[in-house]
Amino acid sequence: MVRSWDAAVERAQDGLAAGPRLRAAVEGEERRFALWDLASLVEGGLGELVDPDALTPGAERTWRERLGESGREWPGGELYRRRYWVLDADGAVAGTVAVDNWTKGPGQLAVSSLYVRPRARGRGLASGALDAVYEAAAAQGLPGYRLEAHWSWRPAVRYYLRRGLWVVGWRGAVELARMPQLPPYRVREEDGRLLLMVADPRGGWVPILAAGCEGDRLRLDETAHYRGTDGWVHEYARSTLAVHLALAGRPLVRGPQWWAEAWRWADGGEPEGLAYRIEQLEAHGRRPQLADSGDG
Repeated sequence: MVRSWDAAVERAQDGLAAGPRLRAAVEGEERRFALWDLASLVEGGLGELVDPDALTPGAERTWRERLGESGREWPGGELYRRRYWVLDADGAVAGTVAVDNWTKGPGQLAVSSLYVRPRARGRGLASGALDAVYEAAAAQGLPGYRLEAHWSWRPAVRYYLRRGLWVVGWRGAVELARMPQLPPYRVREEDGRLLLMVADPRGGWVPILAAGCEGDRLRLDETAHYRGTDGWVHEYARSTLAVHLALAGRPLVRGPQWWAEAWRWADGGEPEGLAYRIEQLEAHGRRPQLADSGDG
């Protein structure tokens, strides 16, 4: 049993710093880390690739102006989180990740600033960083980690879903988590439907939700296995399938009566809640472009 979340987080942070895949950023590296953060924001918000170590002061200023509020630098960020460099096989800096100094949700580590420079991608470095965070959390009895991805950053959202993260909400961004209480899952298309399946402890995969179409509306069916589940799977399965549906361009609304209640799930839950929230999420993601065009 974890007696103190704060102490457990501190021990998890120390474990991360001592591991082979990450190196803690040290005093004097704040500016470099901030530029790597900026490169991540430019790619996600503006769709352009930049070399973080080649950014001149003038280029930095231009990118931050184009990004608007989301490009603002926040000095003193090291006070609420620890920053780490992601290392490649040769020990060279290839990316970044940060972990808050306190937990989020049900005692989870809060992850941010996950970024790998383009030329180092395809080597599993981001996955390795996330695995390191999960292992550090598990070693201290913490229930995994949680992170956020802007809805407009589709490649990032798709990446986290491919990694098997469950969707736990969608307030200002898509909120995702990996927890020991949540089994591996996969989404498969079959007969025009998307099936959400979870790993069976005895082997194989068991479908729990099936999403199809009735005209231009969603049809969402539960299996007997889903009705027999409770806890975290029951809580997050519908949110997770909803994001998969939205990314596949499938309908999210089952009918007028469901749409009338959509506001109830504006923070997560039923697919209608995601449909209700998407306009706000997309507007939030468009802010950098609006600032660039002078419209906001």
